[in-house]
Amino acid sequence: MTRLVLAHGIAQQYKGADSLLADWFPALADGVTLAAGPRLRRSDVSMAFYGDLFRPAGHRGLGIPELDASDVEDGLERELLLAWWEAAARAESQVTGPDRTVRLRTPDLVQRALDALSHCSFFAGLSERLVIHSARQVRRYFTEPELRAAVRDRLAQALTADTEVVVAHSLGTVVAYEVLCAHPELRDLSLVTLGSPLGVRSLVFDRLVPAPGAGHGRWPAPVKRWSNIADRGDAVALAKELAPLFGSRVQDALVHNGAKAHDVRPYLTARETGRAIADGLR
Repeated sequence: MTRLVLAHGIAQQYKGADSLLADWFPALADGVTLAAGPRLRRSDVSMAFYGDLFRPAGHRGLGIPELDASDVEDGLERELLLAWWEAAARAESQVTGPDRTVRLRTPDLVQRALDALSHCSFFAGLSERLVIHSARQVRRYFTEPELRAAVRDRLAQALTADTEVVVAHSLGTVVAYEVLCAHPELRDLSLVTLGSPLGVRSLVFDRLVPAPGAGHGRWPAPVKRWSNIADRGDAVALAKELAPLFGSRVQDALVHNGAKAHDVRPYLTARETGRAIADGLR
């Protein structure tokens, strides 16, 4: 009986449902326990895994192709990198912002963004090509209809009559929102979004299905309670509050995740997250 379904974010293409769940479950259980919620069992939880859909094809294990600034596509990829850069610069003093004049080998704005992001906590340790690949996954989700449908289908298949709570992180919050809007036959679900980019206008919000109307997103019919949790320094969750765009029923909360502002594990161990999940399971 799967009472709680999880939806992950970008850059998980070399993992699987079981390995991700093994990573998430201890933090998830700790957060619910901290909020004095019910004791969770592994059998209560499932991971709606779609990362393999972004895994490069081929039998030689070449992995992610070599990418540099010249490979970043104009439009969503470029704008997303620049938005991450601006947000990281606001949140972290060691990150040079786009309004600063710096000496680099190339004056290219994208290269400057990549160089700056290498110094922020979220992207620290990631190669330039991995940062580009992360932006590319978001672009592909919004611009490749067959891929978008396949990703959404993974979550839709994981939802059953026993599901009470959907917990989604990063790009997974977009997937969860669109799936729940597309399945009004589901009932009385609680949605918990962590580090969500849903409120980022033009880059994400205006690309949602169903399309927003008059500047407001549609409320997903199966959802009785929606808790949105963001870290102030999370460069992906550029808009920390979703209530202004999706309605006053959204319960927005800010948390502090330490150095890894966008990491799902400190989000899951936060008392606010545990309380939102516990309330949905009662």
